[in-house]
Amino acid sequence: MPGVFGESATVYRAAGRAGGRVRAVPPVLLALRRFPNPRLTGIGAGLFAALTMFVLACLDRLLFDSSELVYGLLFLPVSALTALWVRPADLVTAPISVPIAFAVGVFPISGGSEGFGGQVMGLVTALAVHAGWLYGGTLVAGLIASVRKVLHMRARQRYLLAQGRTGGAEKAPRPAPRAPKKKVAGAGAPAGRAERPRASR
Repeated sequence: MPGVFGESATVYRAAGRAGGRVRAVPPVLLALRRFPNPRLTGIGAGLFAALTMFVLACLDRLLFDSSELVYGLLFLPVSALTALWVRPADLVTAPISVPIAFAVGVFPISGGSEGFGGQVMGLVTALAVHAGWLYGGTLVAGLIASVRKVLHMRARQRYLLAQGRTGGAEKAPRPAPRAPKKKVAGAGAPAGRAERPRASR
C-alpha cells in the first residue's frame, strides 16, 4: 500500500542517516561525471585528434611562436581523450590514430622553407625533434586503451556469467506425473465375448 511504502522508506532513510555515515563524493569524481563521454568510431576518433591538434598547433604558432613544449604538453591530453572517447569495438585504433594526428598538427609549426621539398624536410625535422612527445602521447593512448579493453572483457564475462545463472534458475518446472486411470469393470473385455441375456423359457 502507498502509505506503508512511504512510511518504510522514511524509516529506512532515517535509520541510514542515524546509524551509518554518509559518504561524501569527492569533487574530482563529480567533475568527471559531468565531463562529456561520447563514443566515437575509429575514424571519428582519428578525425577528432587530427583536427584538434591542427587547431592547437595554429594557436601555438600565433600565441607562443611555435613552442615545442606547448605543443607537446597539449598533445598528451588530446591522446588521452582520444583513447577515452573511442568506442570499445575500436580501441585498437587509438594508438594508431594518435601519431597520425601528431604529424598533421605539427605541420603548421614545422617551419619549413618555401616549396614542397622544403615543407617536407621541415616536417620530417619537426617529427624527429618532437619524437619524445610523440612516443609519450602514443604510450598514454596505448595504456588507456589497454586498461579499457581489460575492463570491458571483465564486464562482458560477468554479464555472461550472470545470464547463465539466471537462465539456470528460471528453468520451467517439470510437469507432475499423471495419476493412473482406473479400469472400469468389463471395459477391458472384448466386444465379441460380451454375455448375452438368456432367453426365458
